[in-house]
Amino acid sequence: MILKKSFWLVSASLLLLVIFLPGYTKLQELRDRNRDLEEKNNRLTHENLVLEQELERIAKDTFYQEKILREKMGVVRKNEVPVKVITE
Repeated sequence: MILKKSFWLVSASLLLLVIFLPGYTKLQELRDRNRDLEEKNNRLTHENLVLEQELERIAKDTFYQEKILREKMGVVRKNEVPVKVITE
């Protein structure tokens, strides 16, 4: 009698495990993906803020505009002679 009840209890436990384990595993995967996406969203939000500040600085600061033009684009003023320094 006890053996029969134990068999049914173990069988029912295994059946529940087979039914619910795949769903639980999928739920954990979705939670991990959601956490990763939230971290990426936070990182991109911060990066967007930094870029907006940079854009605002470029729009308002003429000295910064000139610096960017000179360093990144190689622009020189009229009557200036560009000099290239070659290092070994």
